[in-house]
Amino acid sequence: MALSREISAFCERVGHQFQDPDLILRALTHSSLSSPTRPDNQRLEFLGDRVLGLVMAEAVLKRDREAKEGQLAPRFNALVRKEACAEVAREIDLGAVLRLGKSEMTTGGRRKTALLGDAMEAVIAAIYLDAGFDVARDVVLRLWGDRLDRVAEDARDPKTTLQEWAQARGQTPPRYVELDRTGPDHAPVFTVEVRMDSGETARAEARVKRQAEQAAARALMERLSKGG
Repeated sequence: MALSREISAFCERVGHQFQDPDLILRALTHSSLSSPTRPDNQRLEFLGDRVLGLVMAEAVLKRDREAKEGQLAPRFNALVRKEACAEVAREIDLGAVLRLGKSEMTTGGRRKTALLGDAMEAVIAAIYLDAGFDVARDVVLRLWGDRLDRVAEDARDPKTTLQEWAQARGQTPPRYVELDRTGPDHAPVFTVEVRMDSGETARAEARVKRQAEQAAARALMERLSKGG
């Protein structure tokens, strides 16, 4: 099966030419466009998540042979989280070749973090099935680039840091409450408040709910740190 010019150009950006074109077509097909004769990318996403995880686990181990598990885990999580996958997907313009149903097309699916992250994992799985682990690892490491070098020494996300702060003081984990959602369906803005047992709160807004939670946790953690 011959690939379209757009998908062939995408494969060049990825750095892999597929022996089995069906694999990349499936990796780029969202469930909103699936049918009995057109499988979606959900199974590939499942596999790609594991392939990516192994690649990054190896990479963070090699880059710091003295680090403890508690140091390695947050670095690993920062590299494999959905936002990181979506960031890479945007750099190679994956959204332009996503195969979406009309409902997702009209609600900005090509820009959604979740869809881009899932599709990036599916593409990794497609490469793995097409050419094996070594090729998939090389592609992933090249696409992730200097993220491996830039990942913070302490890459714990703010929600994790705040939860550990609460646990160390005998509090239950922070609660995150969605206060508002504004804007059109294809570009919502979430307002989230984080609440502690001890009464402290902080709010933040973001286009993605999880990012709003992270921003609220970061704001509260900064406030708590300044307060000693």
